This record gives sequence, C-alpha cells and structure tokens, in this order.
Amino acid sequence: MSRADWTRVGGYGAAVCCAAYGSMKLAQALGAGALADKDPLPPGLRERLLARDPLFVTSHWVLAGAAAVGVVVALATVRPREAAFPRRLLPAIAWTLGILMIARSAGALGFGFVGDALVLAGVSSVPAEHAALAHDLARWDLLLWSPFFLLWGACWTAAAWRPIRSVGAGR
Repeated sequence: MSRADWTRVGGYGAAVCCAAYGSMKLAQALGAGALADKDPLPPGLRERLLARDPLFVTSHWVLAGAAAVGVVVALATVRPREAAFPRRLLPAIAWTLGILMIARSAGALGFGFVGDALVLAGVSSVPAEHAALAHDLARWDLLLWSPFFLLWGACWTAAAWRPIRSVGAGR
C-alpha cells in the first residue's frame, strides 16, 4: 500500500472513529447509558457522571460537537489541498490529535495501557473500598478504550502524512 493510500485510510479511519465516539457521546447527552459506566473515572466523578450531573451532560454535548468537527477535519485530509483549511493548520491539527490520543492510550494521563497494567498488577495503590471497581474499569480501559484511542491516534497520524508532504512539496 502506498503512502497516499495509507493517508486516505487514516483520514477515513479518523472520520469513522470520530463518528463512533461522537455518536456515543450524543447518546449519553440524550440520556442513554452507552458505556458511561465503563468510563475510567475516580469514584466521585463516576457517581456524578452516572447521576447525569449537568456538567457531565454539557461535556457530552461539547464532545459530540467536537467529534462532528473532527469528522469534517478528518475528511478534509483526504481532499485536495484547495480545501477550506489553511495549508499548515490541517496537518498541525491531525498530528496534535494523533499524538494526544496515542499518549492517552499509552498511559500519559494516568490510565491507558501502562496505568491499567499497574492497577491490575497491584502496583498502583487503589483504596480498598474501590478496588473491585478500579480493577473492572482498568480491564475495560485495557480492552476497549486504550485500543480505541490507539487506533484513533494512529489514524490521525496517518492522515497527517499527506498534508505535510503536500506542504513540503509546495503544492
């Protein structure tokens, strides 16, 4: 597969991941439980999330909107360079999102592959009253969220290759 093919796959893959994540957040904003109980949050925040605290409902609307914008940006990476985005802005956005999502999946934010493995191995200290919940959420994050964010980040970084190459080539 050529680099252009990989960037196309990355752009479409990032759009699909944005749509999937945005759909879940929209469903949560509208009242569905769609994986809300599997969100790796500290117990106090988790209770507020499940109780539909207005802050969390608002955050779901914001994230659903951001995901919709993400679909547009991801699809712009597979369009010719005459698209509406400034030439240097599009690759910067795609690279930034890709790196942040890969860092999240690795564990730079405390959860992710490293953080989950530390919790499951008993290396990270977890309050005894929340140990079962922490292990359950770490397993969900290890098997669902971290791989999803890794895939999503990989798609963003693949989508960023073509715009950067086009900018460097003077097109």
